[in-house]
This record gives sequence, C-alpha cells and structure tokens, in this order.
Amino acid sequence: MDMMKVHQHARALYDAHGDKAQAEAARNAKKYEDAGDEAEAEIWRAIQRAISEMRGPNQS
Repeated sequence: MDMMKVHQHARALYDAHGDKAQAEAARNAKKYEDAGDEAEAEIWRAIQRAISEMRGPNQS
C-alpha cells in the first residue's frame, strides 16, 4: 500500500475512533501477525505510525 493510502486510512481511523485509533491499529496489526499475514500486519503498523505522527508529541 502506498503512503498516500496509508495516511488516508490513518485519517479515517482517527476520525472514527479518536484517541483510541492507534490502539485499534495495533490490535489489527497483532491480529494479522498472529494469523501469519505479515504483509497485512505491516500495513497496519504503518497506519499505526501515521496516526502517531498525526497526534504529534505527547504533551504534559
């Protein structure tokens, strides 16, 4: 999946789940990893990273 699509999916997931989107992407990555689908798991890890970038650094 190209980076444009990754960012589109990340934005849609973030819009739908808010602050829980990153955890949702991590769950999906784990699900596919456990199923042996490493390619799909890597896509979800990329989506997770994109969500992290969108959220920016943690603030205290």
